[in-house]
Parts: sequence; C-alpha cells; structure tokens
Amino acid sequence: MSRSETRIKANRPARPGELTPAALSPCHLLVVDDEPLIRDTLAEYLTLEGMQVTVCASAEEAVERAGQQRFDVALCDVQLPGMDGIELLERLQKISPRTFVVLITAYATVENAVEAFQRGAHDYLMKPIILDEVLGKVRRLLAFRDLFQENQWLRRELNRVRDSEQIVGRGPAMQHVFGLVRKVAPTRSTVLLVGESGTGKELIARAIHDQGSDENARFLAVNCAAIPHDLLENQLFGHRKGAFTGADRDQVGVFEHAGAGTVFLDEIAELPLATQAKLLRAIEQKEVLPVGANEPIQVLARIVAATNKNLQKEVEQGRFREDLFYRLNVVCITVPPLRERREDIPDLVDFLLAKHARALGKPIQGVSHETMQLLLACRWKGNVRELDNALQRAVILGEGPMIAPADLPPDLAPVLDDPALVDQLNEAVRRFEKQHIERILRRTPDKKEAARLLDMGLSSLYRKIAELGIQAP
Repeated sequence: MSRSETRIKANRPARPGELTPAALSPCHLLVVDDEPLIRDTLAEYLTLEGMQVTVCASAEEAVERAGQQRFDVALCDVQLPGMDGIELLERLQKISPRTFVVLITAYATVENAVEAFQRGAHDYLMKPIILDEVLGKVRRLLAFRDLFQENQWLRRELNRVRDSEQIVGRGPAMQHVFGLVRKVAPTRSTVLLVGESGTGKELIARAIHDQGSDENARFLAVNCAAIPHDLLENQLFGHRKGAFTGADRDQVGVFEHAGAGTVFLDEIAELPLATQAKLLRAIEQKEVLPVGANEPIQVLARIVAATNKNLQKEVEQGRFREDLFYRLNVVCITVPPLRERREDIPDLVDFLLAKHARALGKPIQGVSHETMQLLLACRWKGNVRELDNALQRAVILGEGPMIAPADLPPDLAPVLDDPALVDQLNEAVRRFEKQHIERILRRTPDKKEAARLLDMGLSSLYRKIAELGIQAP
C-alpha cells in the first residue's frame, strides 16, 4: 500500500450527542504532507465540513506560515523531506503554543505513539487515513479548545468579580459610595458614575453589575474615547450583512451581545452626537437598529455610564444631548479622588502591594514608616491608578522585605503648601501607625522584638500603644 493511499467514506448524519461544526466556533487547520493526494483530499474534505484549511508541502513552509497566522489544529506527516514531523512539532510548539498538533504516521507502534505524546503531540493518525477518523479527532480537539477558552473567560470573570468585591475604602467617602451601590444594584436603573481618571469607576460599575445581576449575565465595557467614531456605532449596535463594503456577515453589537447583563460606557462624553441619539433610543425604547437593518431589535442590557467631565457643561456647550444627560443621570454616583480620602491609602497600599508581590513572586512584607508618610502626603493627580503604578514599580525594583522611599518613582512629591490637608494627613498617619504596630505585635508579642522591628525604643513603643489605644496581645 503506497504512502499516498487513503480511504474516503461517504458523509453521514451526525450521531446523537456527537459534536458538529455548527456547535463549534470557526477554526483554521494546517495540513502538512509532501504527498499532493493526501493534502488535497484532506483539504477538500475538511473544507466541506466548514473548516478553513491551509496546506503545505514541507515543514519549512509550515513554519513560515505558522509565523504569519495562528492555526487551531495542525495535521503533520512524520516522514517529511528535510525537517521531519517531530522537529516540526517542536518548532510549532515554540511559534504557536496554542496549536494542537496531530502527527500522521505510516508505522504506528506503541513506542512511536509514546514518543509523539512525550514530544507534545496531542494525537496521532495512522495511514491509510480514514477521513471520518480525522474529522472525529479534529472535532474533539476543537471541543477541548472551546472548553479551554471558556474556562479562561470564566477565570477572568471570576478575577474581576473578586476585584469588585475587594474595592478598598473604609473611610466615609467610599462608604457613602458603597451605600449607593447597594441600593441601586438590585434595580435596573441607569447609573452615571462621575469622577477623575484613575479613581476606579469601572470597578464600581462591576460592583453594581455583580451585586445586581444573575451570575451568568455578561458585563461588557466599551471605552467611547478609544474607538474611532466611524466604528463606534458598529461596535455598539452591530451591522447586517451587506451594510457596507466588507460587511460579508452579520455582526452582533455590544447591546445585543450583553443580553440581560450590563453595558458599561466609559468616557461617555466622547460619544458622537449622532450616536447619542441612538443610545437615547436604546434607553427609552429598549431597542437598537443595527447598521443596515430595516427592523430594530429589542435589548435588555442595563447601562452604566462613566465620565471625568462635567456633563452639564457639555450640554450647555452643545456637545452632549440634554435629553440623554437626564436619561443617564437617574442615579449619579460621584467617585471621590484619592486626595479626598487619604485615610484609605494605608489599606490601598496593603492591598495593591500584596497583589503585585504575589504576581511577581517577591517576598515583600510592607512599606517602611517613612515610605508610608510619603505616600500619604503625595498629590496623587492620577489617583488610585497612579498609586498602583508606583507600588508596582517599587515591588519590581525593591530589594528588601520593606519598600523604601528610594523604591518609589522619583517624581513623587508630597503636598507641603496646603494647610487644609494637615488634619486629614495627621489622621491618616495615625491610622497607619496603629495598623502597622498591631500587625507587628500579632507577629511577635515580645515587646522588645516588636520595638526592634519597628525601629523604635521600647519606651516609645509603650507610649504609642497608649496614645493609639492599641490592645496589645
């Protein structure tokens, strides 16, 4: 029997419970074989099954193509001229690690199969090739791919939920925000979040979604300032096939895709006036008109919008529709800047520092007293985002267990010219000192050892315990 011999069976209906191409997302296959009959037969058969197929006659050509685009599955003959299939497998693992590789061999033995799997192959086929068997293996790998991608999505969503549950803020300003979130979350009311850049408006939006939506509901975020105006409407509302040049298929917009979940429109002030009119219809009539469609479609998504601009001034200057402003401003939540909630900085520092230390694998225990005083006194024009970036840099550059002032960005400058901040700053320092001393005393109840770790005298430690009302263990 020649190397090019194949056996082709007629197509048959799918058996009950069998995965079909319609059940899977689109895929792109790479077929590598130096026999034209095998290449062409596989390509024709798999194309008829709804898959996109690229064929290569050599491993070198396959490596070049894999460097240009990503393939879901690669069917590779072991016996190839020049670079063989095993070496090609190793090259593909480096170039495209998410590609599933199936080796095709004319001499299948237990030893060959074990070697193939040890080298990283996901499956193997024996010649003569049976096309139904090829299709079955490809479908199983694609099903695994889809399951893997779904698991990744679920992990990302779980992490986002955890982040939204861990919004840091025990001070009165953030407690007021949390109170509003708890009240508005169970409703389907439109919410407008107002605040400077970097204050955490998206986290607040996620908290509203998480506390008020079904666990399977989607949260879809759109930055209105980051998408070109001529593409934004298409992104939000979708389009129908033939609506414009290149529209070769229908595209579902964000509002339709969100279902009964939440659409978060960040930087809403950047929305073009023409698109604002369509958004108003989505809020009032609960329907959108995709580009090129004749009939509107019903939408159920809740809208949470955010802006760092004064929308009332934007209305006065003709850049924002007044009717849309009132529709968005049903419940307005102002997220305070970091300089107005300095009492939360110690908790934020602990939370962010632990996050970056864990991600970077560094045994950072905390920040020194001098470092915390500097962090408490800074202007933080970039708010929590700027603090987060500063601490990430400090974790990367820091060499000791405690972050020192030298580990922070050199352009950080404390506020020295604003007397109104003195009382707030003193209270924040007092709160940090209490938390820091309590943390050390939990680690070691020996006062002498605690004083040494705190870099203060024993008498000073006892005085601080009394001043701060610390209940020593």
